[in-house]
Amino acid sequence: MTPEHVRDAAGLAAVFGFFAMAWFGWAQEGPPRSWVKFLAAGSILSILVAAAGGLLLWRHWSDGTVFDDATGRSFGIIVGVEFAAAGLGAALLAWRKHADAIAAWIAFVVGVHLFPVAVVLEIPAVHIPAALVTVAAIGAYPLAKAKGLKTSAVIGPLAGTVLLVTAAVSLVDALTRLGARPRSALLPSSDALID
Repeated sequence: MTPEHVRDAAGLAAVFGFFAMAWFGWAQEGPPRSWVKFLAAGSILSILVAAAGGLLLWRHWSDGTVFDDATGRSFGIIVGVEFAAAGLGAALLAWRKHADAIAAWIAFVVGVHLFPVAVVLEIPAVHIPAALVTVAAIGAYPLAKAKGLKTSAVIGPLAGTVLLVTAAVSLVDALTRLGARPRSALLPSSDALID
């Protein structure tokens, strides 16, 4: 269920942590006042998890990874299609005067793109956040309209929380597999500093 390699688990923590921060940030576009502290806390936790994942990724960059030429190419195509779909859909929504639905559309594209990412990267557990973000995106726009909220204030915390939890679980997974040396794994070796 989890990545085979520590490097890939660390990378997942870094990337999902970064994007969790982005979603918590987007949610601050116009949320109810009582949500601001929660959103700020989500952003801070996301930054911390992303930074820890990034350091661990850097430290284990030379270790094994699922990425090879074929995987990299497939992953690039998936991400390219994701960006194109997100951009075209956002432009169409803006043109049709439904700009408030853009956040839900972007979340939907992100959720859907995670399904093939899970397959290509051989991380079946990524299907869980893929499904959760996709379902949240589908319900966010009508829920926002019903409650008189900005769509970003609804989907932002939902997508942010799913991605933050996934990032944190990936980070814990990577650190746990390092055994007795999780602290040293976060620090560069003297060889890495010399290089």
